[in-house]
Amino acid sequence: MIATAISGWPPKAGGAVDSQRLTQVGRALCELGIQMIHAYSPQRTGRSERKFATWQRPLPQELRLVGCTAPEQANRFFQLAAMQRGSVFVPRPNRDLRPAFSLQFARTVNRDNTVSFQNLSFQIEPVKWRGTLAGCSVTAHQHLDGTLSLSYGPHCLGRYDAAGAPLPAVASRADSRRRKDLTLAIRANKSGV
Repeated sequence: MIATAISGWPPKAGGAVDSQRLTQVGRALCELGIQMIHAYSPQRTGRSERKFATWQRPLPQELRLVGCTAPEQANRFFQLAAMQRGSVFVPRPNRDLRPAFSLQFARTVNRDNTVSFQNLSFQIEPVKWRGTLAGCSVTAHQHLDGTLSLSYGPHCLGRYDAAGAPLPAVASRADSRRRKDLTLAIRANKSGV
């Protein structure tokens, strides 16, 4: 039942996991394109725990017999050469992974364009693409480094420190690249190239 509790709301006894109501870990896995395989029986969990115990009991004795006394020696002992050349890693998508690795909470924007989260009130600055966000559902992100941010769809509405103070805006890589390309184009135009 551990896997079901991680990826979806725990079902009733013997029921299927509700894939529409994800937990924080289930949401992050989904955003990263990782599929969770659910274990529906507590017996499966027990079997894996027994296997871990089986391997953990004789392991220190085995290492002692082959003369491994340090973690580096044990790592060398367990290393195996790959059967095939190449890498199993896939390139990460060209996007910011910080939102995927954050705790996310839905919040509704108040009439005064503020959002309440963790006993703090965040003022949302005016945006060019909408008159007001009052009544809209936004996402509050609690990041691993303790910072907080608010987003509306793909739009970042603001970043804040743990106390709720606004952090300076950080331009995305795409924005930086566009600005650099624009600057180069302007310089090329002025020089008559």
